[in-house]
Amino acid sequence: MKNKKTLVLGASENPERYSNMAILRLLTKEQSVVAIGQRVGEVSGVKIQTKQVPFTNIDTVTLYLNSTRQRDYYNYIISLEPKRVIFNPGTENPEFYQLLKSNNIKVEVACTLVLLGTNQY
Repeated sequence: MKNKKTLVLGASENPERYSNMAILRLLTKEQSVVAIGQRVGEVSGVKIQTKQVPFTNIDTVTLYLNSTRQRDYYNYIISLEPKRVIFNPGTENPEFYQLLKSNNIKVEVACTLVLLGTNQY
């Protein structure tokens, strides 16, 4: 699998959260991972930032924020120029889909964990 540097947005240190599971699964699939969450922390060596860090070479943004919380990140995500944004279950947002598409960013309504588990990431 080609390395697709991924930003996990809505990251958590809580091992019961899907964002945490996604970080771990991405690492086992040898993907580069950066993370932003509400609280500073760390998951298996990946530091969770709380600010909109100007990361470079982001291939994929995987969302673990509900549609209301996503609004604060619209311009930030677009500025990163990712190839795609994955909307995990519970993060669906038609308004944001249109904005991303108009900026030539692919929208994928899927589950990151399923994509990784079935080698479709």
